[in-house]
Amino acid sequence: MQTDRSFRLNVEVMIRLLHTADWHLGAALHGWSREPEHRAALAQIIEIAREREVNAIIVAGDIFDSLNPSAEAQRLFYETLRNLRAACPAATIALIAGNHDPAGRLEAPRALFEFAGVHSIGVVARAGGVLDPRAHLVAVKDHAGVLAAHILALPYPRAADLPVAGADVSGSPVVWGVRELYREAIAAARREIGDAPLILTGHLHVAGGLESEGAERRILIGGEHAAPPDIFPADVAYVALGHLHRPQKIGRETIRYSGSLIPMSKTEIDYAHGVTLVDIDVLGETLIDHIQLARSVVHQRLPARGALAPERIAGALTEFCAGLAPDAPWPFVYLVVRVEGPATGLKAEIDALVQKFPVRLASLSIERPRLEPAALTEAVRLVDCAPRDLFAAAFAHTHGVEPTPAHLQCFDQLIQEP
Repeated sequence: MQTDRSFRLNVEVMIRLLHTADWHLGAALHGWSREPEHRAALAQIIEIAREREVNAIIVAGDIFDSLNPSAEAQRLFYETLRNLRAACPAATIALIAGNHDPAGRLEAPRALFEFAGVHSIGVVARAGGVLDPRAHLVAVKDHAGVLAAHILALPYPRAADLPVAGADVSGSPVVWGVRELYREAIAAARREIGDAPLILTGHLHVAGGLESEGAERRILIGGEHAAPPDIFPADVAYVALGHLHRPQKIGRETIRYSGSLIPMSKTEIDYAHGVTLVDIDVLGETLIDHIQLARSVVHQRLPARGALAPERIAGALTEFCAGLAPDAPWPFVYLVVRVEGPATGLKAEIDALVQKFPVRLASLSIERPRLEPAALTEAVRLVDCAPRDLFAAAFAHTHGVEPTPAHLQCFDQLIQEP
């Protein structure tokens, strides 16, 4: 793991937080289990928490990959909580539900969690229709055991959690509801704790964040995509976000996604997956250190850029595998292949070829020549077009080449069938 050992050595730290999110326990990649990678990453997190003597650990949602996690995924979750508690006996541990998580399952063991000092928030709690801050405020103590800050733990905002916008609300009623939820929660928290340092959580897409194609859902209700970062006021010490898998700040340094632990798709293999360490000093200043985790399994795009011709796949795999340690776990390979014409049977051929190498095929992408758009002509009615001509045009658009006489003959036979 990569760490900055000089982090805050000359400044008196009041509290230190470890921010992590998007574990996605139980996830698979093209049918392959990710549990060994998760175990290795979580072991590093536990060691970081121990070494850095953190006062709080925040898991900002998407602990699980599905609403019905497997027994193995749940077992790993509970083992990790046990090991975190053993590593940091006095630290606060706060969990929130993400859009992937079974909120009820995170809420149900709350009474047992309290024995271990774990705070799990799955839903927004209200009493008499008013948000209950006591259900969401989590105390953080410094190394002397003195109350030093609070976490306002808010989970993924589901439709039932949001205030209903009136007819006079302009713009998106969903974004208004998210803004109002945070305004209401922060105001209620301030009535309880005054001006003490406040750390927020959130599991949502904040505008300006960079997505990972194919890995993250657009999750705000009603098709809305992102909430503006100004829903988080400037007097908040830190905002611990989950949902986006790329580690990044949003707007200002203290609004951050810690990112996922491991690559969840081919677009994420170049990310610096890890956790975020947050120091809040005696002057109220907040400093950030992102700690990259070492990968237990190699993820490799072949080729690194561009695409391979089918006849070059075997050579590329041979060259790549020559550099692998003989006892290392089989790497995940993301193949990108360029095809000039029809690719009938190509996937089966590549699957058979890959099985000859000590790798796991995580994805296969087929690239084709980009067709120039046809010049606009007069509108033609579909009834005036011959089916054979429509087939030929569709074939050329899909495969980048004209159909052969054999293709046309097959179409003619099919169209004559009753």
